[in-house]
Amino acid sequence: MFGWGPATRIYLAAGATDMRKGFEGLYGLARDRLLCDPLSGHVFLFANAQRNRLKLLFWDGSGLWVCAKRLERGGSAGRSLRAGRPRWYSATRIWRCC
Repeated sequence: MFGWGPATRIYLAAGATDMRKGFEGLYGLARDRLLCDPLSGHVFLFANAQRNRLKLLFWDGSGLWVCAKRLERGGSAGRSLRAGRPRWYSATRIWRCC
């Protein structure tokens, strides 16, 4: 379990992401596409075109975490991740919703 505080932002990348990307690829997307510092301690969330696979990139102070999730029913993340500008949410807002 990650200890995200109320100041932690969760950035949702708009559009589709190639889920073959690993540490370096997702780091580059967070830096170049989202225009954020991947080592900031904020969370970066990426989805594939079908919105049934998610990857999370997070710096915990000692290294990068990359976590993957397969959504069995798919589509639930699609409304927030459609093409457009990236969005961010506070970590406490996300966890209160779940």
